[in-house]
Amino acid sequence: MATTTPLTPSDQRRKPPPLPADALWWALCAAAALGLAGCSSLGPHRVWGTAAGAGYLAAALLASRGRSPRTAGTVAVTGAVLLPLLWLLVVDRAQLEVRVVARSAGLLLTEGTPYLQRPVVPEDFNPYLPGMAVFGLPEAVAGPGPLTDPRLWMGAAFLGAFALALPAGSRSAPLRWIAACPLVALPLAVGGVDLPVAGLMCLGLALAGQGRAGAAGLALGAAAALKWTAWPAIPVALALLAAASRSAGRPADRGEGRRPADRAAARCGLVALLTAAALVLPAALREPGAFRAHVVDFPLGLTDVVSSAASPLPGHLLATHVPGGRTLALLLLGVSALLIALSLLLRPPATTAEAAARLALGLLLAIAFMPASRFGYLVHPLVLAVWAALRETPGHTLLLRVRKQVSR
Repeated sequence: MATTTPLTPSDQRRKPPPLPADALWWALCAAAALGLAGCSSLGPHRVWGTAAGAGYLAAALLASRGRSPRTAGTVAVTGAVLLPLLWLLVVDRAQLEVRVVARSAGLLLTEGTPYLQRPVVPEDFNPYLPGMAVFGLPEAVAGPGPLTDPRLWMGAAFLGAFALALPAGSRSAPLRWIAACPLVALPLAVGGVDLPVAGLMCLGLALAGQGRAGAAGLALGAAAALKWTAWPAIPVALALLAAASRSAGRPADRGEGRRPADRAAARCGLVALLTAAALVLPAALREPGAFRAHVVDFPLGLTDVVSSAASPLPGHLLATHVPGGRTLALLLLGVSALLIALSLLLRPPATTAEAAARLALGLLLAIAFMPASRFGYLVHPLVLAVWAALRETPGHTLLLRVRKQVSR
């Protein structure tokens, strides 16, 4: 019969690096927020920067006077998330992504596809996969309002998935810190489609590390139906499950077939692909041309309409200022993906922390070399890196080793 025992690698016994929460950290956050308020041309970003800057400064003052990290963190979350979010909901202001998601949900209900047939300007494009429209369904069904705003549902999905991915009994402090972090607090307040994707990736890796292959496949398949950026998480989870198989040793005899962890990896991959296909294919097959234009050509900069995602990252700089730079950027993107894939084959991650770190590195390279990208996408590697550090906490199982015992 097959039994499972906790795998306790050496790195599980190391104390994880503490998350910064002193006065200097909150002062740096305040500088970043106020800098955005002064430089951004977007109204919601200026509102967030002003409110968050005040909240971070108050948190820094409290920390410098010896108040607990919990108190300072609560004040930071209040100023960086709750106050700007409430104000923006009242005045009905949001980042463009929120309106795109809301429109896509309405189109999905009326036309059977979340994509406009003839997009003309960048605002007409919906570069997300069909599953993202789910967050706009409350507004599409019940009408616009503070409680149906898509950013509320996207934020709730992220916080819920991230909390479930954390060890039970130690969730409040990490949740408070990650919510207060500027790169997360900003999209929580103004709206950001990357948050639920990042949360589901963490949850999928956590479930894979626990040996729950089917549940991991569901979480990763749901993430893969939201955005292309979630797809690299699937092979990383499969490599994590395969590592359990290798560590368990060879099968007792050939008649027993594949080892349980081998079957677990196959089950995880199959469930993930079926879940993503069920959520993506109906809308994609209804209008294949529109699907390709919105979610393939537009993000890669292959349409006549230029994406507004134009942060000065290497891929965008190459595509903009170097002859043939777009091709070079795509080539670098492909090479980095190939190197990450080879690393998974040659040295698969042995723990969930290693898997999250490998995925964070792959996404960081992808963000750097995409021709159309923005700094906000860095929330993916940030969330994964923080979660990887938290998973180093002693006393929690990082991976389940599957051993086969032969009855005599």
